[in-house]
Amino acid sequence: MSPVPLRLRRHPVPWDRMRPTWREARPPLIAAALARAQAAPSGNWYVVGASRDLPRGGQRPLGRTVAGVEVVAWRAADGTLVAGPGACPHLGAPLRESPVRCGTLLCRWHGLPLDGTPFAGWHPYPAHDDGVLLWVRLDEAGGETPLERPVLPARPDPRTAVDAVCTAVGRCEPEDVVANRLDPWHGAWLHPYSFVDLRVLDVPGADAAAPDEGFTVEVSFKVAGRAVVPVQAVFTAPEPRTVVMRITQGEGTGSVVETHATPLTPDATGRPRTAVVEAVIAASPRPGFTAARRAAPLLRPFMRATAARLWRDDLAYAERRWTLRAAGRFPGGGGGVSMP
Repeated sequence: MSPVPLRLRRHPVPWDRMRPTWREARPPLIAAALARAQAAPSGNWYVVGASRDLPRGGQRPLGRTVAGVEVVAWRAADGTLVAGPGACPHLGAPLRESPVRCGTLLCRWHGLPLDGTPFAGWHPYPAHDDGVLLWVRLDEAGGETPLERPVLPARPDPRTAVDAVCTAVGRCEPEDVVANRLDPWHGAWLHPYSFVDLRVLDVPGADAAAPDEGFTVEVSFKVAGRAVVPVQAVFTAPEPRTVVMRITQGEGTGSVVETHATPLTPDATGRPRTAVVEAVIAASPRPGFTAARRAAPLLRPFMRATAARLWRDDLAYAERRWTLRAAGRFPGGGGGVSMP
């Protein structure tokens, strides 16, 4: 490992003189990768937020409407994640507006208490806290064979990593978000402020012995001026609504960026809405990273801001893709959408 992760680009190429990637970014290849992701099992699990959204001892629940299902989540008295229907079984009050006291949610309309166990017609949903993200299993919405736990990728050891979670919402469907992430060729063109010298080295199916290994990408992260950090990364889709980028060579080897797409309720015009919940889990063997871990509360806002800037562009990509699909004008294959 080099003592200094930074490199200086010797011959920087202006954005408009970069090598075009449109011939390599073949629509059938992206569509095939998306189809493989959609065929993978999810077990009906959906990401509803970050673990830090529900601190232990917190007095407010987390409310989401996922795939048309109103969900409320909070911490039980022992810190365990609890989730269930978001409407009070008494008269339908919105439980997301109700306070939590000592692990019991108290409906603010009439005080009906819920401690996470079945009561008065209210039944919890299976829920899982993986330490970074909160998940809920919605079997009726998902329609798949249920799995006991979400399909989780390997992550760095949490004791030696720094994580941050960014959430953004776009007017599109989860498949449009996943398709964006399964198109690595757009990185340096759409995000020139962050990525340069991007090359896709390998694509799924190119190796007959390992047809689903994912997209292998060589890219440099811009720091300042000509200073960059070169890495190699692999993009895979372990389940229909998740794409994982794992750094396999270079600075931060083993670090992952998990992009999760959760369907929400449509907007007032009936257009679908999707929450992008992106978890960045960074690790490094460098001695200085220990100090970075101690400064994690200061680093997380910066990590979230960086992800949010990228997703402003990427959600524009995903929303445009949905608009074209809805109009039957998308040139990239994959069919249209079901309009309400």
